[in-house]
Amino acid sequence: MLPSKICKFSVGTKEVIIETGHMARNASGAVTVTCEDTVLMVVVGVSAEPKDNIDYFPLLVDYEEKMFSVGKVPGSFMRREGRPSDKAILTSRLIDRPIRPLFPKDYYNDVQITAAILSSDCMTPPDVLAIFGASCALMISSAPFLGPVGAVRVGRLDGEFIINPSYEQIELSDLDLVVAGTSDSIMMVEAGAKFVEENDMVKALAFAQEYIKIQVDAQLAFMKELGIEKKEFVSDVDKSILVKFVEKICKKPIEKAYKIQDRLEREVEIKAIKDKLKQTIEELEETDPVKEFLDSTKMQYQNEIFKNIEKTAMRSLIVSKNIRVDGRKLDEIRPIDCSVGVLPRVHGSGLFTRGSTQVLSVATLGSPSDAQELDGVDPQTTRRYLHHYSFPAYSVGEVRPNRGPGRREVGHGALAERAIVPVLPGKEVFPYTVRVNSEVLESNGSTSMASTCASTLALMDAGVNISKPIAGVAMGLIKEKDTVIVLTDIQGVEDFFGDMDFKVTGSEEGITALQMDIKIKGISVEIIKNALEQAKAGRLFILKKMLDVIPEPRKSLSKWAPRILTMKIDPDCIGTVIGPGGKTIRGIIEETGATIDIENDGIVNITCTNADGGERAMAIIKKLTRKVEKGMIIAGKVVRIISNLGAFVELAPGVDGMVHISQLLDRRVNRVDDVVSIGEEVIVKVTEVDEKGRINLTMKAIKPEEKERFLEEEYC
Repeated sequence: MLPSKICKFSVGTKEVIIETGHMARNASGAVTVTCEDTVLMVVVGVSAEPKDNIDYFPLLVDYEEKMFSVGKVPGSFMRREGRPSDKAILTSRLIDRPIRPLFPKDYYNDVQITAAILSSDCMTPPDVLAIFGASCALMISSAPFLGPVGAVRVGRLDGEFIINPSYEQIELSDLDLVVAGTSDSIMMVEAGAKFVEENDMVKALAFAQEYIKIQVDAQLAFMKELGIEKKEFVSDVDKSILVKFVEKICKKPIEKAYKIQDRLEREVEIKAIKDKLKQTIEELEETDPVKEFLDSTKMQYQNEIFKNIEKTAMRSLIVSKNIRVDGRKLDEIRPIDCSVGVLPRVHGSGLFTRGSTQVLSVATLGSPSDAQELDGVDPQTTRRYLHHYSFPAYSVGEVRPNRGPGRREVGHGALAERAIVPVLPGKEVFPYTVRVNSEVLESNGSTSMASTCASTLALMDAGVNISKPIAGVAMGLIKEKDTVIVLTDIQGVEDFFGDMDFKVTGSEEGITALQMDIKIKGISVEIIKNALEQAKAGRLFILKKMLDVIPEPRKSLSKWAPRILTMKIDPDCIGTVIGPGGKTIRGIIEETGATIDIENDGIVNITCTNADGGERAMAIIKKLTRKVEKGMIIAGKVVRIISNLGAFVELAPGVDGMVHISQLLDRRVNRVDDVVSIGEEVIVKVTEVDEKGRINLTMKAIKPEEKERFLEEEYC
């Protein structure tokens, strides 16, 4: 058990405090990270023994949003935290991505990182603190973590970069960039931007690196205070005999297979080689050294060595001959095919095919009330643009049950959503809630970028007046000693066996989203700069192909899309439209079939698939909220009669006026009920609204031409 220790340092203008030995003391490593009034606890658990028969590092990361951190009771039926929100899932991925590459090869022990926000000031985004806290907890744990790692957020206001901006500053900023890395290299990038140029993005990354180094130095000093020295992990498994055996059987056939440019043919050949290896091993004598090795250790090394041979074969073609597996040049993009309007009854659709990656995106326009309500610890409470990405098993030729979106699907969907948000029309001119479903139909790399392109096509087909079309491209990296090769539009095998997956979206004017993950121990800002320049050329090429199919958004919405009529009422009249217990507004909805959304400032959005229903709802609301003034002609309903005095006419809910018996007809009237009856609709003219708000009406003083004009305006 570690002693209680506290370390303090500053990142920009904010002090950060690390503390250990105070909470979760049974864990392998645990820290609390405090910045102003935001407090996170990050705990690391490490299993004593490695897992059997796996060929991947079993790292599990969970970020938990505790609603008590913002003084809220969860809004779910159970009133407790349940399934993680999309934001929590995205934060878990942010923590995982820079941490995972910094574990040694052949380390197969379970490592679990749990980060929980305990207190939030609702000003400081906690995600970068969670990444930093995870690194701190790992550095003081028994896990052989090759860190430390730091993480910061960069914003830009008035042309000046700011470190770890508040939520309010992020809203005003044209850049929201999260960078994680070591003291001299970058491990992970995640960004949303409003058309930031490539050179400015490189400057922002260099700016972030300065503050990451401060965090790394603070962790090293903290470890020194605690007297912790990390031991180098050395695998005690000698695989040399198995390596020679697998290479003898598989190396040349695999090298030959990787000269096959057709992906499906190559995969069939690789499977045949793998099956032959398995059969050869099964036929070995029990006393054979290879069979004894596999029986006494773990079967995963067989797959690991096979993959390493594949990896070497693919990379050597690129490094030695500048030839990619499918025969493309290093900066060449696969053949692209785009189409729109592929589904007849949806509001908008786009099909984007790039090589053997294909995505169908469908845009759906909904009413303002269809916006998603968010129940989390962030200040954001609603989303009016939703991008849902689905990756079914058939897209990669597999069979598995559909259990709903996983973390990868949430992450890919969020990236494409972030890419499009900067070009959407504002709520004041386009009040619709917009949902885009991106269905991956075929996958061979970079489906998130394909879904970005397909989403743009679907939105333009739906008539959504986006300010600019957006395209995206994924970049790869092969780094062998001093040789650095950047690949444009990577396919699946180049992602799997390459060193980087760097996704860039944007328009001609600049970048709207970035996401970078690497599998090596960091890359330089210079490499990222080269990748961004190459990515720009790639996305502009893709963008041209898209614009050849649909050069601009359609001039009008789909005939199947709902129409929204917008009107403004006095905020004081909102209660009148809603009625007691919502009775009035429910009646309007039932009568007209419209959906009615009223905002606090009096903006009323009426959504209806039937134009007549929407106009009828608007007319009813106008009647309910109109201000009664002298000289106005109104239709109303007789609600009360005093025979020798007059008739009371309801002009609006709760608003009555009186027609005196002398104002009913041009001749003398003995009894009011000889002329009108309760429930009858009459046309009246306002003669007076006195200082007490009492309304006097007339029926006889309405001129024929006034009555005719009123009827035309009201009912025609």
